[in-house]
Amino acid sequence: MGDTGMDFELPPEVRILKDTIHRFVDQELIPIEMRSMDGPDLKPNIRRCLEAKTRELGLWLLEVPAELGGQDLSLLAVAAVTEELARTVALPARGPGIFGPEVRSILLSLSDAQKERYLYPVLRGEKSTAFAQTEPDAGADPGGMRTTAVRQGDRYVINGYKRFIAHAKDADFLQLVAATDPKKGSRGGLTVFLVDMDTPGVSIAGQTVHMMGDVTYEIALDNVEVPVENRIGNEGDGMKAAQTWINANRVNQAARGLGVAARCLEMITSYAPQRTTFGRPLADRQAVQFSVADLYTKLQAGQLLTYRTAWKFDTGTLQRHETFMTKIFCTELGFEAADRCMQFHGGLGTATEMPIERMWREARSFMITGGPVEIMRASLAREVFTLYR
Repeated sequence: MGDTGMDFELPPEVRILKDTIHRFVDQELIPIEMRSMDGPDLKPNIRRCLEAKTRELGLWLLEVPAELGGQDLSLLAVAAVTEELARTVALPARGPGIFGPEVRSILLSLSDAQKERYLYPVLRGEKSTAFAQTEPDAGADPGGMRTTAVRQGDRYVINGYKRFIAHAKDADFLQLVAATDPKKGSRGGLTVFLVDMDTPGVSIAGQTVHMMGDVTYEIALDNVEVPVENRIGNEGDGMKAAQTWINANRVNQAARGLGVAARCLEMITSYAPQRTTFGRPLADRQAVQFSVADLYTKLQAGQLLTYRTAWKFDTGTLQRHETFMTKIFCTELGFEAADRCMQFHGGLGTATEMPIERMWREARSFMITGGPVEIMRASLAREVFTLYR
């Protein structure tokens, strides 16, 4: 980004990476996007093929440190990759992707002993994991968490219920957030634990199929005993441990919105000149022209906002409210673009043989998951009132 902070171009290495992924999406993913999935999952044969290609391109384990065999990409680089991948519906919207096991920053902060038992097996593909925070009464408000972890000697006893947990059915262990001091809530009262799924008292209590096509699970925890050595960090560090990932996730959700907007603009500007109504191409209609102009302007603004937020994350200068702005603006842009694209394609836009309706469903969901935009706006407003006092 440059030493002065006024260079608005992506660094050369990130631009090259973005261009590489753009070509990969055009050549390898878009041609198969309407036949790559089996329900919520990527077809096994297609996954094997695509993973082999990403290995050949040197794109394996994008966010994992180099000393662990990964590419050690910055959030700016990861956001650029996410933006390009979101131009297609060939892959699951919420992982796992095709660049190797996805490792949250929480796992990278484990102790050496914990890494041996949990991180390294994940990197080798021997174990899989799920992140369990959301509860029926504590989704966007983790301070209201009712799952408790009470220390008894050298163990914690965990009781509670988790909801909307992705990938839990096939997980070997959970990264589970529980209240160790409920009175403190999210301000020092939450702690993260590594909980093996075969631990007595852990059970899958239900599942939910979502309009995006993915499936999440409910997890019951009944007097689950977890050794102290399975605690991540100190007691009360739960939100601290999760916050880095949460901020990065908001940026990546924003990048997804950018990718959807870019693809929708590609589709609208390709279709509108060809589709004729009442003797004139759709591209001649002012309603279409204005919408395209607005979407393109918002895409350019969204890119600048997302890239700046990612850069500030990487340089350690990020303020949390900047991720609120980025998520709000870009996830809403993604849905707006998908909605306009569907509208301008008419009945064809709603057809399941086209990618538009799936982009529409997925884009809509990102305005809820990872923090509803209404809560982001309320939090952002509090920050703004503070800034201008």
